[in-house]
Amino acid sequence: MSRRLFFGFHAATARLRHEPSTVDEIYYDSSRSDRRMLDFIQTANKAGIRLIAVDEKRLSSLAGTHRHQGVVARAQPVSLALNLDEVLDAVEEPPLLLVLDGITDPHNLGACLRVADSTGVHAVIVPRDRSVGLNATVTKVASGAAESVPYIAVTNLARALRNLKERNILVIGTADQAPKTIFETDFTGGFALVMGSEGAGMRRLTRETCDALVSIPMYGQVENLNVSVAAGVCLFEARRQRSVAKKE
Repeated sequence: MSRRLFFGFHAATARLRHEPSTVDEIYYDSSRSDRRMLDFIQTANKAGIRLIAVDEKRLSSLAGTHRHQGVVARAQPVSLALNLDEVLDAVEEPPLLLVLDGITDPHNLGACLRVADSTGVHAVIVPRDRSVGLNATVTKVASGAAESVPYIAVTNLARALRNLKERNILVIGTADQAPKTIFETDFTGGFALVMGSEGAGMRRLTRETCDALVSIPMYGQVENLNVSVAAGVCLFEARRQRSVAKKE
């Protein structure tokens, strides 16, 4: 099984807390002796992880960026659900899925994973050939969410969406000019929220596969939102509706 590198305090600490047995070793900045680093080293020592003191140049080389915060970890991939059937068979409530069509910026993908985790999304679905993938930058931005939310890359996104519809899961796409807003849409049943890339939006076939299109009402001068922010607005509205429905 291939090892993965990830960096940053949030990503490394999340793995140490939830799956310490998968961490092989951690490289850290030998020049740092601040409280944050000392607390992190203590956490790693308690977990029995091998610590390797290196300089900043070595850390940057490993991470592929200078934004590693002085920590780079090497670990085995965490075992999450490998396909949609595994995810859906295990869900005990109406499925809540996030579909990302053409998100190629690692910061956007990492932020979307963080939103997915915070809203209890059961899986994030992406097209295999139109996504940045779970690289080290995505993992850092996700702050641990890359280790907790199943990430399903499919060969044919439109086919995957049709399979969801066969399971009575609504496919709801987002579009600026959609006739209904998220506040006029029922999110209490099982659904997959489809977000397109900023600017281009969803691809034509993806859009045509959707059961419905919804928009986020905008009240200011800004015309649209970052994809992760938009996903958060929609998904928290879905959770709000489900919470209200449970109380009725």
